[in-house]
Amino acid sequence: MNPQVSRPSYGRDGLSPGIVHIGVGNFHRAHQAVYLDRLFEKGLGHDWALVGAGVRSADGAMRERLLGQDLLTTVVELAPEGHRARITGSMIDFVPIAPDNGPLIAAMAAETTRIVSLTVTEGGYYLDQHGHFDGSHPDMVKDAANPDAPASAFGAILKALKIRRAAGLPPFTVMSCDNLPGNGHVAQNTIVGLAKLFDTAFAEWVAETVAFPNGMVDRITPATGNREIALVAEEFGVDDAAPVLCEPFIQWVLEDNFPQGRPPLEEVGVTFTDQVHAFEMMKIRILNGGHAVIAYPSGLLGITYAHEAMQDEQVAAFLHKVEVEEIVPHVPPVPDTSIPDYLTLIETRFANPDIGDTIRRLCLDGSNRQPKFIVPSVRDNLANGHVPKGLALLSALWCRYCAGVDESGAEIAPNDPDWAQLTGRAMAAKDDPAQWLAMREVYGAAGEDAGFAAAFAEALTALWADGTRAVLARYLSDKPLKG
Repeated sequence: MNPQVSRPSYGRDGLSPGIVHIGVGNFHRAHQAVYLDRLFEKGLGHDWALVGAGVRSADGAMRERLLGQDLLTTVVELAPEGHRARITGSMIDFVPIAPDNGPLIAAMAAETTRIVSLTVTEGGYYLDQHGHFDGSHPDMVKDAANPDAPASAFGAILKALKIRRAAGLPPFTVMSCDNLPGNGHVAQNTIVGLAKLFDTAFAEWVAETVAFPNGMVDRITPATGNREIALVAEEFGVDDAAPVLCEPFIQWVLEDNFPQGRPPLEEVGVTFTDQVHAFEMMKIRILNGGHAVIAYPSGLLGITYAHEAMQDEQVAAFLHKVEVEEIVPHVPPVPDTSIPDYLTLIETRFANPDIGDTIRRLCLDGSNRQPKFIVPSVRDNLANGHVPKGLALLSALWCRYCAGVDESGAEIAPNDPDWAQLTGRAMAAKDDPAQWLAMREVYGAAGEDAGFAAAFAEALTALWADGTRAVLARYLSDKPLKG
């Protein structure tokens, strides 16, 4: 092993569990697990070690890989000036995956567990088209009928809370680490909503006594494939079956709402504030929205990586123009932060050539991401009397992408949970653009705005007639999009 690889100097046998984390994917291991590893390295918080958990078959596969290497993860920061590797040791157990979630429930019910954290993706909270809890979802109906043998993470959390209450133990804090506006409120609404389906008194107790802090998380973390595993082996001599590669930048902003205590994460750079929403809106609108802006033109043009998109003059200029004219003006002030400087930082991060973040990943799951990352900016523009032509063009690019064929004629593989429906609608929109904006679960009332609908229709018609390059050129020159 390369002697430059950093390793824990703390004794892992001296760690004790304090946090059960559901959803041990790359982002968690590049973010929360890294902050805790840094804390332990400073000799602090050793009673807050992680216990991994999950409810899907993919979680079981991750468990097997990590158990095979003593639950250690190699985290490689990909800075253009050089790569840095650290083996992190903040996870000390990973509970078995079971259909009834028995081991997970037992771990959360344990007296040592004071925080249960989650990364279950933006689309994993069982929300309807209005962003409210969807109690009619089959998973929720099933858990409501079988609360003692729940299949979902949220059902398991409720079962563990019920066990703790019966045993006289205080409830753990539920901490969402997903990239959602008001993620703590979202988690609370889903968990309380599920409880209401089978025990209203218990639901009221959960709503009144369980803490759900909001938080903003940020670190670009591409998926791990053979390329990443080979890089870690060749560059650092580490045989890791599940390494994590990520950018050097990392940020975590949290509400300080942890009744049963928390690790002293402020010692390793976490910001605790009562203004999480301001940081969160800035990040979701500028970074996540920005990812969407570069994703769909790049997907149609056959560009593979995000940094290649930023090397493309048209795509980079499209990003900057949309951000400056239609996104940044509607981002409220953020404490101790220059929003123009933040945009510059985001553009620099996107351009990092070592990350290898794929355009396909950025295009993934648009049906869940667009209403969270893009449509709010559309609404704000319309509310201020401005038709956002750049965001209308972005929506048209997403629609054109969902038709399933790029501009070279190559097939675009399914890239959304609702891909078949989106493809059918995209083809119908080729002749009738209103078919696309009729997705109220995505656009809401914005899709019915006459100005936005006209701008979208002009953009989509031009894309089909003249192609992405020509339309981007006209947009960047402030010319009508139709040739």
